[in-house]
Amino acid sequence: MEKKVVLITGASGGIGKEIAKMFCETGATVIISGTKTKVLNALANELDNNVKIIDSSLDKINDFEEKLNSLNLSVDILVNNAGVTKDGLLIRMKDEDIDSVLNLNLSSMIKLSRIVLKNMMKKRFGRIISISSVVGFSGNAGQVNYSASKSGIIGFTKSLALEVASRGITVNAVAPGYISTPMTENLQEIQKLNVLSKIPIGRFGEPIDVAHAVKFLASEKSSYITGNTIHVNGGLAMI
Repeated sequence: MEKKVVLITGASGGIGKEIAKMFCETGATVIISGTKTKVLNALANELDNNVKIIDSSLDKINDFEEKLNSLNLSVDILVNNAGVTKDGLLIRMKDEDIDSVLNLNLSSMIKLSRIVLKNMMKKRFGRIISISSVVGFSGNAGQVNYSASKSGIIGFTKSLALEVASRGITVNAVAPGYISTPMTENLQEIQKLNVLSKIPIGRFGEPIDVAHAVKFLASEKSSYITGNTIHVNGGLAMI
């Protein structure tokens, strides 16, 4: 992937960092984005000089597009990884908790994909890989907004795959289960034990497990796979 340009959103999180590291090891030019500027700078310093930074939220898609254009790079591989949770029972959920989750996890991701598609279609090559979730398939009480956004990614993936397959562009998703990140670290011990009891492999996944799936879908080895989802959940949900 030495001549490829990879854009990774939400790169300041555990999964995003691991994906960025993996692509840097392939020799690709990597663009990392997010809102935690200090974390992004530290990650860029840890990796190499080929790493570019976009410090902007996808909620401000016009600002994001402007900063992307200023890099003068044509994206070959887009990893839609940015996401947020604002959990609670729907009966008590505020409008802003619904809107902010759907806007960042789904609407902004669709708009960013539209931005990078034009050059992909010109080159007749592209990879769009979006991070969904096991709860987008199984549902989860207290996460109506989040589950809906992650289910929406699957519909987006299948529909866009049909639109662009003839242009050499594949569109796929990765649906992680419970991955060891700061978010799962916040679970109470009893909650962790309850989740672990349902995972046949008997452990939480690691960010690198998700990164391997993303790397495969970005590679030529996956050129005959599109509109599909790879489930990385240790057997939690065998879909």
